[in-house]
Amino acid sequence: MIPEPKQAASMAEIKNAVIEAEKLGLTFHTNDGPVQALANVNLSIGKGEFVSFIGPSGCGKTTLLRVIADLEKPTSGKILVNGMSAEQARARRAYGYVFQAAALLPWRTIASNVALPLEIMGVSRAEQAARIKRTLDLVNLSGFEKKYPWQLSGGMQQRASIARALAFDADLLLMDEPFGALDEIVRDHLNEQLLELWGRTEKTICFVTHSIPEAVYLSTRIVVMSPRPGRVTDIIESTLPKERPLDIRETPEFLAIAARVRDGLRAGHSYED
Repeated sequence: MIPEPKQAASMAEIKNAVIEAEKLGLTFHTNDGPVQALANVNLSIGKGEFVSFIGPSGCGKTTLLRVIADLEKPTSGKILVNGMSAEQARARRAYGYVFQAAALLPWRTIASNVALPLEIMGVSRAEQAARIKRTLDLVNLSGFEKKYPWQLSGGMQQRASIARALAFDADLLLMDEPFGALDEIVRDHLNEQLLELWGRTEKTICFVTHSIPEAVYLSTRIVVMSPRPGRVTDIIESTLPKERPLDIRETPEFLAIAARVRDGLRAGHSYED
C-alpha cells in the first residue's frame, strides 16, 4: 500500500485554492479491459504557486493535467478549478494550456497564432493587437510577429505557444512537458525565462516534467507520483528562494531537494513491485 504523502496539504490548509482534487480517480475502458490511470488523488494548489508533477512514464501526470482542463472526465472523486467544476472552468476560459509540442498552425504568422483563441472568443481587433503585443513582449518574441512557425527555432516556437496560452489572460497556466523535446542549453534558457514570466505575472502554474532538476529549479512544490495507477506519493515544499540563478542547482539545498524527489520516485516504484 502506498502511504499518504508526507506533506500533502489539505484543502482547508490552503486558502484561495485554485485547484482542489479529492479522492480523484480515472479508469479508461478499453477493448482489453479497464485501465486505471489515477487512483485516490488528493491535492490542493493555492493561488500563485508553481507546482510540478513528476513521475515515471505512464503514471498519470498528463492525465491529471487533462482532468484539470476538462479534457478527461474523472470516474470517481471530485475536482474543482477556481471553486467551480472543471467543465465550468473550461467554459469560462479559466486556464491556458501549453502542450508538449508547440502545435502552431504553419500557415499563420506568429501574431495570428497568438490571436487564434482571441478570435474564437470574439475579442475586438484593437484588443487582439494589444494582447498580442503584451504577450509577445512577455515571452521575448517582440519583432517576430510576422514570422511563420517554420522560421523560428523549436524554443522560440514553444515561447509562441506560451504566448498564445497567455493571450486571454487566465490566472491558471497548465503546461504539459513543454520543454521535453529541446536540447539542454535551450531548455535551461527557457526555464530561466519561465521563472521570470511567473514572477512578473504571478499566475498559478501546473507543470508536468520527467526532469528532476527542472522540477526542483522551477517549483514552489513538487508532486511526486507513482507508476500506474497514478497516486500522489509525496508533496515536497521547496525551500529555495524565489530568485533562482541557474547555478543554484550546484548548492547543497538544491541537491537535498532533488535527492528527496529521487527517493520518492524510487519508493513509488517499489510499491508497484
